[in-house]
Amino acid sequence: MPSAQDLSARPLDQLVLGRLDDDKAEDIVFIDLKDKSAFADSLIVASGRSHRHVGALADHLLRALKEAGYGRAKVEGLPHCDWVLIDAGDLVIHLFRPEVRAFYNIEKIWSVDSPSRHTTPQTITH
Repeated sequence: MPSAQDLSARPLDQLVLGRLDDDKAEDIVFIDLKDKSAFADSLIVASGRSHRHVGALADHLLRALKEAGYGRAKVEGLPHCDWVLIDAGDLVIHLFRPEVRAFYNIEKIWSVDSPSRHTTPQTITH
């Protein structure tokens, strides 16, 4: 199966997916919302191993977005780092601790079957 980076032509998506992969995020899922949602073109869901890992993932993404010229993304949930949401305009990123992710099951909200988890990014299109 090709990685999400191979399937996503958008530089913003590639930047975030690459950063998450470099930072050892787990269970990375890319959901293409292009022409299906008014609030974003894509959604990325990933897990960190702990509060500290989720916080580091978010911090590194925010820095990478700013350095790449995408401006200041809006962020929610940083103080506790159970679930951090980053709104980068056309891309929304959800970072979770595994047990919080299982509880909220964002993939199911978007009618996405989440079979077994993979260590490489998955691409899901509607």
